[in-house]
Amino acid sequence: MEHTIISKIENTVDNPIAQIIFAHGAGADMHHEFMEQVSTLLNKANINVVRFNFPYMDKRIELGKRYPPDRMPKLIDCYKRVINNLPVIDSNQTMLPLFIGGKSMGSRVAATIAAADDIAMLIQGVFCFGYPFHPTKKTEKLRLEPLQNTQKPILILQGERDTLGSQVEIVQYDVSTLCHTIFLPDGDHSLKPRVKSGYTHQQHIETAVSAIVTFIQEESVND
Repeated sequence: MEHTIISKIENTVDNPIAQIIFAHGAGADMHHEFMEQVSTLLNKANINVVRFNFPYMDKRIELGKRYPPDRMPKLIDCYKRVINNLPVIDSNQTMLPLFIGGKSMGSRVAATIAAADDIAMLIQGVFCFGYPFHPTKKTEKLRLEPLQNTQKPILILQGERDTLGSQVEIVQYDVSTLCHTIFLPDGDHSLKPRVKSGYTHQQHIETAVSAIVTFIQEESVND
């Protein structure tokens, strides 16, 4: 098995209520502005956040070449190693509820893990920013299996006009009752609305993070 060192950032707070692992999308690394913004907002809600780069992304950065994402089994293996290497307690020797998620591709990996018997027991739930229900302009190539087989609750934050799964499309899909989707008005794949909508990107990011915080609070109590 390949034992690649995983680059990661741990944004911790005093007296955290939960711990999150937050994975990047296919085209941007853990330092992307969206990843930074979400992590900061989650920290303000007293939630620890761990971000990391998948191996192909570190390779891109190191060599300055645009390598494609690794195949799903390798992405899953990397994400599982991040989970397994987390401290299980905080500085006060308290067990922290663990939630996993990501942006686009990263959220698909997290959702897939939630259907795996060997590791799903370690997590309380999954959050997905812009779940990639299908590739752009390939609506027939659906990626519903993780959302159908999940053993844990999944919260999906989706732009209404996301080209990888719009509201009109998603409401027709057959997924587990453990999945709940919140649609951000006029949002695209990054939740960004058009100016004419009357909403701002920052508003949608804050709304999405607020929903995740509520989700974490509710599922931590239910566990």
